[in-house]
Amino acid sequence: MSASNMTKEDYDNPEVEERWCEQQRAIVTDYLHSQGVKHRGVGDWPAWHIAPYVSIWAIESYKRPDWIGWWAICGDLPTDYISASDIEPPQHPRKALKAIAERWLWYVGETKKGNTPDHYGIGKPESFEELAPLLVKRADLFIEWAQDESLWEEE
Repeated sequence: MSASNMTKEDYDNPEVEERWCEQQRAIVTDYLHSQGVKHRGVGDWPAWHIAPYVSIWAIESYKRPDWIGWWAICGDLPTDYISASDIEPPQHPRKALKAIAERWLWYVGETKKGNTPDHYGIGKPESFEELAPLLVKRADLFIEWAQDESLWEEE
């Protein structure tokens, strides 16, 4: 099928949105498993999302049941996660979005300086030149979104 014949998904349709969220949840679950993250479960629904671009997921702590131990991000971007203890206050997706974006900017900056953080990485080293500008664009956008009150009306 050519691109001109493809129909664009209507993410305002609740069924399409639900299917997308289920796919993102599966991606997050698989990613956390691949990273060896011990947890008690991924939320049934994103804590916050803009389909089909980004979803933020609360991950239940392994050590403290009923507490958020991690936040994960997934969508049209690299899947990543961050400890809730690295976020102030730890229990809000808006703070998680901003913290992940700031970490991406830090990582790109460190890598461009020739430093390779041993405790954190994104993507494959051989594709970093291509990935870096995309990470910066996403990170800048996420920081902008975190500051946009209209996107967080349900707080």
